[in-house]
Amino acid sequence: MPTDTSALVTNGTDASSKPPSSSKAAAISVLDPSNFPQTLSSETIYISLVYDPLDIPAYLRFTRSPTAGANVLFLGTTRNNFDHRPVSRLSYSAYPSLALKSLYAIAEDVQKKHGLEKVVIVHRLGEVKVEEESIAVSVSSGHRASGWKGAEEILERVKARAEIWKREWFADTGEVEEGVWRANRDTDGHGNIVQPQ
Repeated sequence: MPTDTSALVTNGTDASSKPPSSSKAAAISVLDPSNFPQTLSSETIYISLVYDPLDIPAYLRFTRSPTAGANVLFLGTTRNNFDHRPVSRLSYSAYPSLALKSLYAIAEDVQKKHGLEKVVIVHRLGEVKVEEESIAVSVSSGHRASGWKGAEEILERVKARAEIWKREWFADTGEVEEGVWRANRDTDGHGNIVQPQ
């Protein structure tokens, strides 16, 4: 996988981690897929935002290490429902330059905290159909406990902090055309809806 720690093109206008308002949504929705993938990486961390389907074998190759006894891979996929409503598809948008920096900081912090050898976080942008992967988190560690804990903590922090938003299209109402913007952190690890604070 390529290494690119140079400055990246900034698309969008909203630096917060809240879902965009309709005017901000218009600016964010014009992200140009030809400017992607956008990547930040080092010898032990690989972060990327992509429009194409995720390259899962490449992420496992990156995290594999002769000193790692555990390789943990999490794939977040689009399911066909949310809160008992049928979902036809999702679309993801982001503030790329900030999202990449946030994802890298999360990876670096969790890597140190749990003693992880290598970390990959890759998030899709654009339309992600039902059963397709929207995020991959892959980590390697000396032992499984730190790998499990580290991968889960990365995912929870990404949902809480990264400048990435999803838009859901429901198949049961007129919202099929408009969609509904939603923060990634709207549900917890058990699928329970988290009330805004």
